[in-house]
Amino acid sequence: MGPRVVRNAFGKFATGVTVVTCAKDDGVPHGATVNAFTAVSLNPALCQVTLTRQSKACAYLEGAPFAVNVLSADQVDVAWHFAGRPADPAPEWAQGPTSPVLLGNAATISCQPWRTYDGGDHLIVIGEVTDIDVSDRDPLLFFGGKFRELGQPRPSAHWGASLDSPESGWFDAATTFTALPAHRDRVAS
Repeated sequence: MGPRVVRNAFGKFATGVTVVTCAKDDGVPHGATVNAFTAVSLNPALCQVTLTRQSKACAYLEGAPFAVNVLSADQVDVAWHFAGRPADPAPEWAQGPTSPVLLGNAATISCQPWRTYDGGDHLIVIGEVTDIDVSDRDPLLFFGGKFRELGQPRPSAHWGASLDSPESGWFDAATTFTALPAHRDRVAS
């Protein structure tokens, strides 16, 4: 099975589009377009981004604070800019709570470094969420190798009957979870 077959299958999963931003060693802002982003945990609040090891951002993220800029539907040029096709004018920056951030996002999630893991030809970076800024803008989507926008909601049965419905609270407020030991602790046992 070749990389193109795998990539095409992964491309059937619609994702949001983010730009992961941080500061280089000299303090200059840096960003990389990433669609491999996911929530990891609510308590503690953790999120994950996965970057190709060839990305310059990998070197800057080692033990450094970063932000996940969830792009809005009107930020296609920003996505391309940080994917290697510079936009004119360049995207606008601001100083965020932990690192440089972009302006005009659907949401901005500021993080402190939590853990970094080997992900084959990618690096898995987990951050502890320390600040969130959410706007009313719709997000930019990526599906089948193309940027997309949200469509109208379907007038179908809501999934509220499912126990997985976020409106039903997934887990009640009294639910607690026992943390798993770190990977190296399990290996040493």
